[in-house]
This record gives sequence, C-alpha cells and structure tokens, in this order.
Amino acid sequence: MHLHYLRELDDRFEIAALCDLSRTIVDGLGDTYGVSRRFTDWTALLDEPLDVVMVLTSGSHEPIAVAAARAGRHLFIEKPIALSEAEGQAIIAAGQKAGVRIMVGYMKRYDPAVERMAHELQGFTQLRFASSTTAEYPLKWYVGHYPVIRGTDIEASLVSRLQAEDEARVTAAINVSDQILRQAYRHALLDSMIHDINLMRGLLGEPRGLRFASVTQSAVSLFVEFPQTAASMHWVNLQDGVARYRQEFTFFGPQQRATLVFPSPFLRSAPIELVLEGGSLDTSRSWRTVETISFESAFKRELVEFYECVTDDREPRTTAVDAVRDVALCQVIIKYVTSGQPG
Repeated sequence: MHLHYLRELDDRFEIAALCDLSRTIVDGLGDTYGVSRRFTDWTALLDEPLDVVMVLTSGSHEPIAVAAARAGRHLFIEKPIALSEAEGQAIIAAGQKAGVRIMVGYMKRYDPAVERMAHELQGFTQLRFASSTTAEYPLKWYVGHYPVIRGTDIEASLVSRLQAEDEARVTAAINVSDQILRQAYRHALLDSMIHDINLMRGLLGEPRGLRFASVTQSAVSLFVEFPQTAASMHWVNLQDGVARYRQEFTFFGPQQRATLVFPSPFLRSAPIELVLEGGSLDTSRSWRTVETISFESAFKRELVEFYECVTDDREPRTTAVDAVRDVALCQVIIKYVTSGQPG
C-alpha cells in the first residue's frame, strides 16, 4: 500500500533502494518501480546515502530501526512500532540521540472522515459511551486484484531462525506459554487491533485504565476508561469466513450519535462513511445522515504528513512515543487476562 503512493508523490519522494529477504520480490518490485539498488540484506541497504528508511517488515522493527536511526536516517515504521514496550523505548532513544524524525504508520488517523469525527466530538454536549467493533475477514479477497509479487526463495533455515527470534521476543514481552494468548498478542492485538486502540486514543485521549479484558482464539473484548467516558472495544476473528470486512466506531451522547464505518483498508480510495444521528429532546423527531467525506487515500495522506514532518523538522501526528503506548497497553491486556488485575 506504500510503493504506488510513493511513486504518485514523486514531487516529494524518490524510491532510491529496495530491500526484501526474497530476491524474487526485490527484483520484481525493482523492475516495476525502476529501482536499480536492490538488497536482500538490510545492513547493506543502510550503507546507501538515503534520507529516509521505511521499515515495513513483518517481524520486529527494533534491529533495523535502531541501526537506521544511528546511521542518521529518518524513519517511517509500520505499526506495531515494536513487539514490546522495551523494544519501542530502544527505538525512541536511538532516534532522540541521532536527532532523526520517527513516524509510525497508523494511516486511519490521517483519513479526512476521522479528522471530521474529531471535530464532531468537540460539539457533543456530553459523551456517555463509545464502542468499536472490528470483524476481521480473509485478506486474500481484498488484495487478490492487485499485481502482488510473491517469492518462495528464502532459505528454510533463515525462516526458522527468524520465527524463533519472533517467539523469543513475544516471550520477553508477555512471558506466557499459553499458545492462544501468544497468538492473540502477536497477531490479533499487535497486527490488527492496535489500529483500533490508537484510533480510540486519538479521539478520546490517554486511557485512565483497563477495566476488563477477554482474549480467546475467536475474539478480543476490552473495557477501557478514557478521560471523558468509557469504551467497549471488540475484535472478532472471522478470517476463515466470507469477504465481509466490517469496522465501526460509535460515540453516544444524549442529543447526538456519531459513527465511522470503515471499508477494508486495502480497497484503495474506498471512503469511510460518517453516520450522524440526532433529534429533538421535546418531540419524537429524529434524523440520520450518511456522509462521504472524501475519496482521498489515508495511506497517501500519511506519506504527505511524513514528508512534511521531516522537511519542516516537526513531530508527526502519530509519533513513536504514541505508538509505544499502544504496545504497552497490549502487554497490559495480556497481563490482565493472566492475573485478573486491572491495568
């Protein structure tokens, strides 16, 4: 979701080098995007004279991010920033010491409909409750129409070593052996629901505490106290189901209600619906509107934000510090489930 938008933004970005473990993938993308500098070893990539490194790997981002910061490279890091709070703090420290900018890829925070929701919430006379539900359906139907390049040429020994390293980092983060909790932490929370957590924090502020958490193989449910109100948050695993992705955030007041309805993030330029509801306190009259705010891509808008935060030397909306708080809350969720103690 990044390379084609980088190419569209060629007045701001040049894709100077590519790195992937698979030679098939890096060569295929290099040919597609006209990039001659291609690597399968990220340490060699950092020897290139780059302004920025985008860390988009599926494993821990800490080793690459810390090394890139020390090399003086500004960083765009996909969420989650790290697999633990400790890893995230190491990235922050490296960035601060080197004086580089770090932005984390929470693209939904840059969607015009989300920005509009923040404005709508300011007009609520009272906010009594909030809720979010994400129904995670199969990914393949939402990306199958794109020319995705896949490679099977990574050595099995390397894959095994990286998987073992990933497991060790999860153990260091949550120190549990229960496989359901480990999978939920690594994939349901860090890979998906962390978007929901960050978006709710962006709209409601820093949580005061976690009052309830349930984590199973099929669902995660949370009850979180925020400064203005409480929120229930639910993530449902339907990845073996039909292609019906659904994500909603709703905010309840006595005089108004507002909902964001998200399509799959992999459908380019598919708009978020903003549903606004209200009515009269003296009669039964009520109303409901459904608005399309924009067809702009949130992925593209976050890249513009990244460009501006580097060139203007300012903090982005989604900072490394902000992202580490999300990871820390994910760790607290697992701790709550294992100990029963509120966080």
